[in-house]
Amino acid sequence: MQVPAGHSVDNRQCSLARHAKPTARGHAKLRASPRPASITVPDAALIHPPRWLTAAQLHPAPPASVLDWLFDLGSLTRRLTAQSDGTFAVEPLAEGWHRLRADECAALGVADGSQGWVREVYLHGRGQPWVFARSVAARSALEGSGFDLSLLGSRSLGELLFSDRAFQRGAIEVCRYPAACLPSAVRSERLWGRRSCFSRGSLGVLVAEVFLPAFWQQLDAV
Repeated sequence: MQVPAGHSVDNRQCSLARHAKPTARGHAKLRASPRPASITVPDAALIHPPRWLTAAQLHPAPPASVLDWLFDLGSLTRRLTAQSDGTFAVEPLAEGWHRLRADECAALGVADGSQGWVREVYLHGRGQPWVFARSVAARSALEGSGFDLSLLGSRSLGELLFSDRAFQRGAIEVCRYPAACLPSAVRSERLWGRRSCFSRGSLGVLVAEVFLPAFWQQLDAV
């Protein structure tokens, strides 16, 4: 993949899709060469990056119903599809080459400030955004790998990774995701997020998923 003309790179960015608004149309059409926004993160997001923890490090632990979703090892796409009675859909928000966050570089084992492909989407259920997902891969590992994230469109990356047996999933870590790193339309404090790295040889794809208020509300309503 080549850097599209006019794409900016900002090592202070958090969410590319800070102005994205949720819609009921999960299968929004994605342009072949989208132009990601140049994002400046508030100082608070720089001072307080995500603090990722394993299950053993969670004190106090969240309720069992929350743990069940945070540390489930199966495909989130498949589980959301079942939970939404088949209304699951992916809404692409933004993607492009950008400087990766420090916590992402550390998880991928690349130098701080490395450039990578960043993809942000909503995962919809029943016409509402249930999950905000941010997936990143270092440019140094992605180019030449034959794995082109720019071609996904409204397809689920998670489903693709789970269907390819060459990818091995790493441990799940969770955090209270920084509000400044969420799109403004769904920005809330202390939302639970999780991440894990899918590896195939030297290629690592780091997938972070943040459960939005609408998701927990529908669980309570069942």
